[in-house]
Amino acid sequence: MNGPSEPRTDWMRFFPPSGWLAVYRSEWLASDAVAGVTLAAYAIPVSLAYAALAGLPPQVGVYGYMLGGIGYALLGSPRQLAIGPTSAISLMIAGTVGALAAGDAMRYAQIASLAAFAVAVLCFIAWLFKLSVLVRLVSDSILVGFKAGAGLTIIMSQLPSLLGVSGGGHNFFDRAIKLAGQLGDINLLILAIGAAALLLLLLGERLLPGKPVSITIVAASIAVATLLGLPALGVPVTGKIPEGLPSLALPTFGLLEFDDLFPLAAGVVLLAYIEGVSAARSFAAKHGYALDVRQEFLGLGAANLAVAFGHGYPVAGGLSQSAVNDSAGARTPLALVICAVTLGLCLLFFTGLLTNLPKAVLAAIVLAAVYRLVDLRALLRMWRVSKFDFYAATIALVSVLLLGILQGVLLASIASIVLLLARASQPNIAFLGRLPGSGRYSDSARHEGVEPLIGVMAFRPEASLLYINAETILETVLAALRRSPDIRLVACDLSASPYIDLAGARMLHDLYDELATRRVAFCIVGAHAQLRDLLRAEGLAEKTDSGQWLRSLDSVLGDSPMR
Repeated sequence: MNGPSEPRTDWMRFFPPSGWLAVYRSEWLASDAVAGVTLAAYAIPVSLAYAALAGLPPQVGVYGYMLGGIGYALLGSPRQLAIGPTSAISLMIAGTVGALAAGDAMRYAQIASLAAFAVAVLCFIAWLFKLSVLVRLVSDSILVGFKAGAGLTIIMSQLPSLLGVSGGGHNFFDRAIKLAGQLGDINLLILAIGAAALLLLLLGERLLPGKPVSITIVAASIAVATLLGLPALGVPVTGKIPEGLPSLALPTFGLLEFDDLFPLAAGVVLLAYIEGVSAARSFAAKHGYALDVRQEFLGLGAANLAVAFGHGYPVAGGLSQSAVNDSAGARTPLALVICAVTLGLCLLFFTGLLTNLPKAVLAAIVLAAVYRLVDLRALLRMWRVSKFDFYAATIALVSVLLLGILQGVLLASIASIVLLLARASQPNIAFLGRLPGSGRYSDSARHEGVEPLIGVMAFRPEASLLYINAETILETVLAALRRSPDIRLVACDLSASPYIDLAGARMLHDLYDELATRRVAFCIVGAHAQLRDLLRAEGLAEKTDSGQWLRSLDSVLGDSPMR
């Protein structure tokens, strides 16, 4: 536990620091300070690498960690979540803003900052209208496929820097084809530097988990590059990074039309919120405090608003940087503020030390950070357990590989909703038989030994009765009725249907009318409160005995002469 539970008021709910500061303990300060400095040591190389991935100057990545962390500390709900640039969002910016900027580097940076501002606005709108429920429509299987596609795309985008070739291409397959044609031009010196850095990063991750291994490797690579004069040998380096803190100013408005900016901002919000909430839930469960998922829109919006005013690009909470923050001992978001102060001091006094940092090392840092996104075990498990979820993940994966991160996340989100509707449109309809020696009934197709009902067809839709499945239910029941011409009573058990809409009620009307033409009786049992209200309002009480709606199937069939 992080401490005693805090009294909650509406004002404290909207401003989380009022809660954790009220119970802050002096002994937590040392833990937060160590975590903040450790996070800064992790953030420097990662932010430089992600800024390069986004096609922006390296210091812009540091701005994201510094300003985003401060903004999030003010309004974010989780205690350990760390905010900064992420690999997927960085690649999304690179793949989208480049086309919008038309080769103008200044316009490129301005659009990236404007995107952060648009993300903040959308987050505040989503908070206001409580849209967190919409984000939950994106299934876990879709996320597995999306992350795998994003990971493969990012890996392919970084391989040219690791191999010392020019690369190119617009999507995963295009990049792969171009890279294959450039394999004969590999620079062995650059490859050796990048491969060594990648090997050390992976070993450090395994042997020294939670330690700032990357900053040590960065320092060592800078020292080696300087001593051996690697820039003079053609090894690309970051070059001089401007000193000083970011200047605060409004983003440049009017650069884009709304329909150009909105898809990028919406894609970032969707991706950032899902990634952030997923990570935050794990830390909230670990440390025993409540997570307000709606409040996360405010925290994410505040982080991106601060970044937008500091000429950064969109940021999000990520699992890897949050794990570093947590393992280093962070108790509260004060660790993010300490991390920001540390990064500010580095920007003021130490940027000159990063001049000779080989870009191959930055590529290795990105590769070491994103390879875990390709979760083959999860995909194989889906294939074994649920083909439906596997196909959903595959749609997301292929969408990202073919279309890129932005279009991929939007198409994957649409696919998730379509698949959800498709699944809901084909509910299981259990045709019931009696369990021997009991008054209980079960699905005849799933359980052996159930006794058939003579002259009676009892069916149980195992889903809500909605417009998307009403026709399927009606057709299935009528098809079963055609196979059993001796049926004299049809009983609809609604005990497994929590909700019904007007189309579902209309379906029951149609079923009654069809059965009436065949001189077959119809009854409804096991209806919950909402169902009874709507059935009554739609006139079903005039066609069926409403006194039976509350009763169990066995009690109704027990009164039937056909039992």
